[in-house]
Amino acid sequence: MATILIAEDTPAINKLMAANLSLVGHSCDQAFTGEQALALAAHKTYDLALLDVMLPGVDGFAVKSKLPPDQPVLFVTVRMAPDDRLKSLPPEEVLVKPFEVLDLLSRVEKLLRRNSRNTTVFALGDLVVDLNARQVRRGGRQIPLTPQEFALLEALVVNRNLALSREKLLALAWGYDYEGETRTVDVHIQRLRRKLGLEKDIQTVFKVGYRLNTQP
Repeated sequence: MATILIAEDTPAINKLMAANLSLVGHSCDQAFTGEQALALAAHKTYDLALLDVMLPGVDGFAVKSKLPPDQPVLFVTVRMAPDDRLKSLPPEEVLVKPFEVLDLLSRVEKLLRRNSRNTTVFALGDLVVDLNARQVRRGGRQIPLTPQEFALLEALVVNRNLALSREKLLALAWGYDYEGETRTVDVHIQRLRRKLGLEKDIQTVFKVGYRLNTQP
């Protein structure tokens, strides 16, 4: 997975980011000022930097200017920050506080894939999921999935070890405009478990939904 620099001066937000990014497999270094971020970046190469715009001392944009030109960056900002520099950035490069954890993970995943800095192949035992090729193999044998089954599997893989509600899985795998019932999630989960042999790995979270568990 990826190595990520987190530069955020609010300890609770910094901790939240690091905990959830680590949960899905990323390695995180934490900084609370611009100076700390630059000191870490001087001795290590990062796949992605999360920079709070309003860092004390050296702000997020100043930190970005001192990083390698090809360094992927996700800027973090408060909702009403009036900054023309933010308006000129693509939406996936800006995360607005307060944010949902899944929004953070989604933007991180998009930026890493866009910059080819993250592996798109996920392995769990002898099960291998290639997110770019949209193929699944177990023991070297390809397992055919419908487009909808793969979309659901991808949502579980990208957000592994996180409990996802049925409503959230509908939004991630079917799209926010899907008007069907949450029961369809249960049906597709059962199909994935059976086809991929993930009866124990795709766990039911009581009164919430499901989680793909990859932890011992």
